[in-house]
Amino acid sequence: MKIALAQINPTVGDFAGNVQKILDYAARAAESGAALVVFPELSVCGYPPADFLEKKDFVARAGSAIEEIAAWTAESGRPAILCGTVMPTGLEVGKQVRNVAALLSGGGVQFVQQKMLLPFYDVFDEQRYFEPAVSQGLTIVDGQPLAITVCEDAWNDKGFWPRQMYAVDPVDELMRQWDAQSSEQAAKPRLILNISASPFWTGKPVVRQKMLAAIATRQNATVVMVNQVGGNDSLVFDGSSIAIAPNGTVLARAAGFAEDLVVFDTEAEASVASTEDDVAAMWKALVLGTRDYVRKCGFSKVLVGLSGGIDSALVAAIAVEALGAENVLGVGMPSEYSSLGSIDDARKLAKNLGVRFELLPIHDVFAQYKGVLEPLFAGTPFGLAEENLQSRIRGGLLMALSNKFGSLVLTTGNKSEMAVGYCTLYGDMVGALAVIGDVMKTKVYALSHYANRVREMIPRATIEKPPSAELRPEQRDTDSLPPYDVLDPILEAYVERYCSAEQIAAEQGVNVSLVRQVLQLVERSEYKRQQAAPVLKVTQKSFGMGRRFPIAVKVQL
Repeated sequence: MKIALAQINPTVGDFAGNVQKILDYAARAAESGAALVVFPELSVCGYPPADFLEKKDFVARAGSAIEEIAAWTAESGRPAILCGTVMPTGLEVGKQVRNVAALLSGGGVQFVQQKMLLPFYDVFDEQRYFEPAVSQGLTIVDGQPLAITVCEDAWNDKGFWPRQMYAVDPVDELMRQWDAQSSEQAAKPRLILNISASPFWTGKPVVRQKMLAAIATRQNATVVMVNQVGGNDSLVFDGSSIAIAPNGTVLARAAGFAEDLVVFDTEAEASVASTEDDVAAMWKALVLGTRDYVRKCGFSKVLVGLSGGIDSALVAAIAVEALGAENVLGVGMPSEYSSLGSIDDARKLAKNLGVRFELLPIHDVFAQYKGVLEPLFAGTPFGLAEENLQSRIRGGLLMALSNKFGSLVLTTGNKSEMAVGYCTLYGDMVGALAVIGDVMKTKVYALSHYANRVREMIPRATIEKPPSAELRPEQRDTDSLPPYDVLDPILEAYVERYCSAEQIAAEQGVNVSLVRQVLQLVERSEYKRQQAAPVLKVTQKSFGMGRRFPIAVKVQL
């Protein structure tokens, strides 16, 4: 059986655009002789639709869209389509919508598989919206039985996970039904289809492949997973759709971080190369997330404040690859504490990237602010207020440019800074998207080297100089923080794995008092993070909707 993996990038709420994309890919699949075209979870309405699911007109538009797609399949010789959408439950009690995989052929909806396992952890809150399936069933296309699952329904395999999240395994249930078919049908090659909207984090594609391979070998089945691709707010979907043979080998694989159409024959033998390394995958995720965030929000141009430091340099390099140099404006805003080297580095970066660069010195503005505040600040030493004032002046200038020219501001703070509060509200935190807000400082260096893989984009001097906010004379980050090669592992353990201070100290061989000092900074900075721009998620636990903590707390560390 020829199956097409139609890995598309839908936009939430763009029913007309999503339907057209589905029909375009289906037509291409038909030209390749596919009998079935498989699209991602909720590809008709886009994922995640969140509270739009509580709007009746949104659900009704999804129904109209399904009818339009189904009508396309009426013409003889056209393949069946399996796609994700929302449908009303029709129930008097419980949730009003269900997350389904709809099988369309012959001009109508031939079969509907409702999602059973509704994740409610990390970034997922599907139990808020959907009614779970109470049972599932098999269907048939071209005489071939199909076991259809929706994303999480394939993520509870007892042979792979040391601890199951749910009491039921939908795949096991479907395979029991397979065995209960007539002997003729049960003897046919087992085929499990999974439509997904599985967000990316570093290492996720490898975990996903291993999990699906475990299902394939344990169930003696060909497993096909079609995953959404693209960025939607903080989430990035890597695609990486895959087909795995019963022996665990990869039969087909779609591209990572790009739309793709892959047609394969379930009876053919193949072996496909593995995925790329983590740094390359993270780079592509950040580029895709930036591009889709800007464009899906209706913009085309961005602004980046260029300090001459490595964080802003990396964000600018990502923005150029995402949007093109002509759509990126770099703005240097030196104060009296900015070194000439940093200004030169910012200029060189802009030249290397081919972006327009403007210099807006803030010396005079800073002096005027200090003059206004002098009656109240008199007799106090230069300190945090004056440092943050410079950052807030820069933030105000960037937002003025944003308003005037219709460009989004990209913030340049990294995850290490956001974790410990080494960032300024209404200053360097100003902006529409925190591009590297889920990237630890040590990983910033790895990504910067990756940016220079073909030629020097980020100046060597920018990479090699000690990091500094340059808000006071001779300032260095290490004046306030441990070295990043010490700090980042502590933060990773606490923020991403929820380890205790004692666990971290023992695991990393560092003084527990230092660990507690770092953790205290993390807890004190929660109010800042809850006012931050959306963060592109590229690790297993990012700041944002997947990490929910109160602001006003007194916690024992």
